[in-house]
Amino acid sequence: MFEEKKNDIALLILRLGGGGFMLTHGIPKLMKFFSDVPIKFADPLGMGMMASLVLAVFSEFFCAIALMVGFKTRFSSLALAITMFVAAFVVHLADPFGRKEKAIMYLVIYIALIFSGGGAFSVDRLMKKS
Repeated sequence: MFEEKKNDIALLILRLGGGGFMLTHGIPKLMKFFSDVPIKFADPLGMGMMASLVLAVFSEFFCAIALMVGFKTRFSSLALAITMFVAAFVVHLADPFGRKEKAIMYLVIYIALIFSGGGAFSVDRLMKKS
């Protein structure tokens, strides 16, 4: 039994880790909407600070939660991968590697999940069975 589920357990760990750690970035960004302090946020793609913040919160908070439970795993991973690509190669492009390394590590996790999907222990799999 265990031998058959090793990959699904690995995908569960990857989803929980990749989504859970990302929440530590998404929650503070979400809280900016509930603060009395005027919103200031990077605008790396020229869409405006508010649009950039909304997209970051969508991926780093909402998609991170969806990833953890395995709901729309490939879509959530894609949104997170795009966010991490922008963080690493647009926002931190001129920075030394150590500054962009975390975003690249997240990017690798999300790319792997785009290809693999959520595995057996996911909402995606439950929805597929019904």
